[in-house]
Amino acid sequence: MIYMIIEDFCDGAPEPVYRRFRDSGRQLPDGLKYLGSWITQDLTRCYQVMECDDPALLDRWMSRWSDLMSFQVIPVVTSPEAVAIVGPRL
Repeated sequence: MIYMIIEDFCDGAPEPVYRRFRDSGRQLPDGLKYLGSWITQDLTRCYQVMECDDPALLDRWMSRWSDLMSFQVIPVVTSPEAVAIVGPRL
C-alpha cells in the first residue's frame, strides 16, 4: 500500500526536524519504504510518500517523530491504478 503523509512541523519550526534527521536519519523500521518528499516553500509542512504492507510500521515510524510534528496519513493509489478502477465505470 502507498501512503501520502502530510507532516506539519510543531510551531512551524523545521530546525528540530532537520537536526534529528541529520543526526539519526529517517528512522524507518524495516519494511517501510520511503519513496519521496516535498517541502512547502515556507518550510513548515512536508509531504512524504511511503510504501508498506503493514500500516503498523507507519505508526512505529511516526512515534519516533511525533514530538516534532503532527501527521495526516492518506492511503493513495497510483494514476494507472486509478484508471483501472474508474475505467469500467466510463
